Amino acid sequence: MATLSVVMLSNWSNCCNRPSGDYKFRQAYRRNNLHLRQSSHLSSSFHCLCATTLPVLEEQKRTFDAERAASLVKDLRNNFRSGRTKSYEWRVAQLQSILRMIDENEKMIIEALYEDLGKPELESFTAEITMLKSSSKEALEQLKRWMTPEKVKTSISLYPSSAEIVSEPLGVVLVISTWNFPFLLSLDPVIGAVAAGNAVVLKPSELAPATSSVLAKLLEKYVDRSAITVVEGAVAETSALLEQKWDKIFFTGGGRVGRIVLTAAAKHLTPVVLELGGKCPAVVDSNVNIEVAVRRIIAGKWACNNGQACIGVDYIITTKDFAPKLIDALRNGLEEFFGKDPFESKDRSRIVNSFHFKRLVGLMDEDKVSDKIVLGAQRDESQL
Repeated sequence: MATLSVVMLSNWSNCCNRPSGDYKFRQAYRRNNLHLRQSSHLSSSFHCLCATTLPVLEEQKRTFDAERAASLVKDLRNNFRSGRTKSYEWRVAQLQSILRMIDENEKMIIEALYEDLGKPELESFTAEITMLKSSSKEALEQLKRWMTPEKVKTSISLYPSSAEIVSEPLGVVLVISTWNFPFLLSLDPVIGAVAAGNAVVLKPSELAPATSSVLAKLLEKYVDRSAITVVEGAVAETSALLEQKWDKIFFTGGGRVGRIVLTAAAKHLTPVVLELGGKCPAVVDSNVNIEVAVRRIIAGKWACNNGQACIGVDYIITTKDFAPKLIDALRNGLEEFFGKDPFESKDRSRIVNSFHFKRLVGLMDEDKVSDKIVLGAQRDESQL
């Protein structure tokens, strides 16, 4: 029965991952891990599948707890101390492998981004794949210069002497990624860490499960697994990782989790990078080229991951007299970008999940907001 179960689950996985499959169905599946048990739209064979196979898989799956996290960090630290990650040759080989991995798997990456966020192919290519290729190529081009010691002057009190600044890798680093650009913001810090000669653990966001799975699969295949590894999971796995001593932590996300990361790092005096986003207003003067300004605002707010980006314009500051002209220009610009019915546009991403969808709907439906909306506010939760 276990063998049969694995085969059936494999077929189910292929069904769910079809890029041409029903978007509504796949989103519903992602929103509810118990979908197989509860949905009345599925055939009885799938009910049977769920009841008979999930316990088997749960028994076989080992929990990633603090003990396993400690063992992982210990192995990575031993590999780092061996000196293998410090050499120019190792760093170049890993960077070249990451670049080749992106080149050879563009279709798989684009399909994963579509499954997680409904990202159009062009947006996935320009906003994630192209930028990562650029980062990899820059690191390869600059690596020798970055590794070359920099001579500096010494004080007269130390005469005769000479000095230089030597860049050394920190050691074993943790990258905790986010969901809005799940491929770019996972691998970009990894590229930097590898270029500096560190061993790396990447924890992708569980809110982008398809991309997380692709990252785990591809990195295991292309890079040195003894020094670069991926840990998938959610809160429990992240908590287990944060209990360990790291030499640096790079976190991208929100302030609430950022505080948790910083608190955990403080126990070991671990240096931390917190990339927490923020607010992004646009100031529009009355003497600007209004068509150009509007195109740029729309590109940053709606065409870039449907506003799920730190560069998405939160609000506009302009003069009272100019505001009506700007609103008219935005109305025309949005129609030019996305057509008369934006729901029919193939150039917009989707909101990542139902929680964030409902949060945004709540903002639009507030008493002081709902009666001031002059354009839009349509919503379709089934399509997010």
